[in-house]
Amino acid sequence: MGGRLVLVIGGVRSGKSRFAERLAASWSPRVLYIATARPTDPELAARVAAHRARRPSSWSTSEEPLEPARAIAAASGEMVVLLDSLTLLVANALTHEPPLAAPAAHVERVVRDLIERGRAEQRRLIVVTDEVGQGGVALSPLGRRFADLLGDANQALAAAADHVYYLLAGLAVDWRALAAASGDIV
Repeated sequence: MGGRLVLVIGGVRSGKSRFAERLAASWSPRVLYIATARPTDPELAARVAAHRARRPSSWSTSEEPLEPARAIAAASGEMVVLLDSLTLLVANALTHEPPLAAPAAHVERVVRDLIERGRAEQRRLIVVTDEVGQGGVALSPLGRRFADLLGDANQALAAAADHVYYLLAGLAVDWRALAAASGDIV
């Protein structure tokens, strides 16, 4: 199968997770789902429960809000890894209690590791993330820091990914394939 790195990106409620889940299921019945959400309120807990409920019983789940490499390294035999989501991992790094000494360095290290694992391992890695570059500039320093960090992480992953699926209203377009077809440098 060879290592494959796939980025699934889009706005909130664009269908990213469902698309990534369908893609993972099409590749293997054995999937390691790495969840980064920390359900801190009832509404987020309900979203997490809905995600859990639609996963097949053959999938295994690891909750890793900050260190997805731990789950990937511990996985035995899963050929597809689905990380949902990088967005929440970045938020976790910025809001961790006690505060991380260097959240940006942490995120950069995680992204480098995901890229290396996506290239080197004999499994496929799907990373789900939100596109933050289409909205206005955040009003708070934390919001701007979050957007900058996630935007940089998304760009690094997109540059290394074999496929970059952008979701809009549930429809996916592979931007890597479009760029290659148009002769753009990919």
